[in-house]
Amino acid sequence: MDIEAGSSFSSISSPMFDGDNYQVWAVRMEAYMEALDIWEAVEEDYEILVLPNNPTMAQIKLQKEKNTKKSKAKACLFAAVSSTVFTRIITLKLAYDIWNYLKSEYEGDERIKGMCVLNLIREFELQKMKETESMKEYSDRLLDVANRIRLLGSEFKDSRIVEKNSCNSA
Repeated sequence: MDIEAGSSFSSISSPMFDGDNYQVWAVRMEAYMEALDIWEAVEEDYEILVLPNNPTMAQIKLQKEKNTKKSKAKACLFAAVSSTVFTRIITLKLAYDIWNYLKSEYEGDERIKGMCVLNLIREFELQKMKETESMKEYSDRLLDVANRIRLLGSEFKDSRIVEKNSCNSA
């Protein structure tokens, strides 16, 4: 990516998290941080090694780069949460720790996610095409429910959407 493209992208604001819809925010935030080339500071809890005596320019540059990525990732996460959420993470020093705290606090445990998935599958199965609705509007509604199921980490095949579409168009 050239410098101009990078600077224009960084002017795009990060997704804001206020405590609701964690899964959606997490997907957006990961993509945003990947685009800024700082996601690895969140994903990996890497250590920054102390420079040896008489370090090479490459070693100095690498250490500075890794420090900068960690600082930018932390600042990015701090900027992407509401003041209420911020007060809960303010004492955390590393982007890795902030991300994991938010995940454990807001993602919900497997039982809760499983119940949400079951409710969404039920919602999907109960969908009926309205008389005033176009096929595209109906398909979009089905796809929305399917994507919410996928956001919770469950597999949901496109063939189920196609099958439901074809049943209602007949």
